[in-house]
Amino acid sequence: MISQGISCAVNGIDAYVVEVEVDIISGLPGFTIVGLPDSTIKESKDRIRSALENSGFEFPPKNYVVNLAPAGFRKQGVNFDLPIALSILKSTGQTDVDDEQIPMVGELALDGRVKPVQGVICMAIALFRGGYKKMIVPWENRMEAAEVEGLAVFPVKKIRDVLDVFKGNIDRCNAEPYNCEEYAGGYNFREVRGQETAKRAMEIAAAGHHNILLYGPPGSGKTMLAKRILSVLPELTREQAISTTMIHSVGGMLREGQGLVRRPPLRAPHHTASDVALVGGGRIPSVGEISLAHNGVLFLDEFVEFRNNVLQALRQPLEDSEITVSRASGTVSFPADFMLVASSNPCQCGYYFDREIPCRCSEQKVRSYFQKISGPILDRIDMEVLVGRVPYGDLMAEGSEEDSGVIRQRVSEARALQHSRFSGSTTAYNSRMNNDEVKKFCVIDMETEKILETAIMRMHLSARSFFRILKVARTIADLDESGNIGKQHVLEALSYKNLQRNYDI
Repeated sequence: MISQGISCAVNGIDAYVVEVEVDIISGLPGFTIVGLPDSTIKESKDRIRSALENSGFEFPPKNYVVNLAPAGFRKQGVNFDLPIALSILKSTGQTDVDDEQIPMVGELALDGRVKPVQGVICMAIALFRGGYKKMIVPWENRMEAAEVEGLAVFPVKKIRDVLDVFKGNIDRCNAEPYNCEEYAGGYNFREVRGQETAKRAMEIAAAGHHNILLYGPPGSGKTMLAKRILSVLPELTREQAISTTMIHSVGGMLREGQGLVRRPPLRAPHHTASDVALVGGGRIPSVGEISLAHNGVLFLDEFVEFRNNVLQALRQPLEDSEITVSRASGTVSFPADFMLVASSNPCQCGYYFDREIPCRCSEQKVRSYFQKISGPILDRIDMEVLVGRVPYGDLMAEGSEEDSGVIRQRVSEARALQHSRFSGSTTAYNSRMNNDEVKKFCVIDMETEKILETAIMRMHLSARSFFRILKVARTIADLDESGNIGKQHVLEALSYKNLQRNYDI
């Protein structure tokens, strides 16, 4: 007797509906799985047998053939355990559930418990788009799956719960209302003394989703500033939250029972990280740090200390906001629309720009230090900010600094202007404008154009840097609630492109 079930397979963050067929054929007892399964799926036969027997069912010694259709692409993961087990129960006549096809995913423990799997929200979206209205998921994955509107999600803890779903004895899981809550993190810009220029630059970067590099002597507050960038970023929209949650679900980063990721993520890999860890990959392509930072911040501390091949791997995602990983097992694309926040010392000893401690590096070492970062990478960084040592008087001065909540309000208002400006377009931020949009929304007068032209010739800026300066100027104008880009906006944007100029002194 042939029995059928429905499940899903994940490739990257895309999921595909898979039909699970189980047949009992003549021959010696055996268990064969076909349809390009990976080793994890092939091992499921032992898990399924133990789970069924320990749940009070029988596993008759017959010749089972399991087919995962369509057979044209490779399947991986443990999410097929549950549908295979139920199909075996149907084939052996141990259940009287009706013929209703309810898609299901889940890994089986040896005692019959249903364990969580990765990528459930991706599967739920694929099933809903495929016309399915119900889905059975492990209990721990219930909240992420329930976020898909129009799909009834039934959570189960053990195999026998699946039979109760068909009998109508288990209620569906409802998603929590999507409310944008206030930021409740521990970091706040009011804790940063001085550094008004750097804080202003961080506000501009947050408002326009611009890449920024902080450089200066040790202890000047570069890392302190970078860690507080999340405190001024608005909550994710529902669409952004869903796409971010899909990536974190595939990467196994969601907590038990967690729903949507509502806050922009912050990823801070160590400078010894490999290129595969940063951009994703492996024998079977998986997500990397830049994808986990999608719709959030990628913080690279000690930027110059990252290996050259790791930094070069950032070139495509910084430009295209996605990363394509090609391996023998296939090609996968992951979203990677992140804001890069990098920090670095200006030289090996770190005190080249320090006014109190003299630099111990030779001029040759100083000039060659930042040559570790290629020109194309620096070209993709919108803002470069020198963070100097804070004087003792400023550290001990009375008074309070501006709270992150006040800055976040200005950032939210600037982003609202961008949302209105790019309505109907795929562009979301000023930093993501294409050249046509720059020409349309970044109009400057003749006087400002001459200033910009002179600066570009003196600073030897590339065409990419020219457009990035205009994008930063557009964000500064938005923060000033100005419809036009003025001379002061362009001059301030130019002041944040100062790395090469400072090293030429």
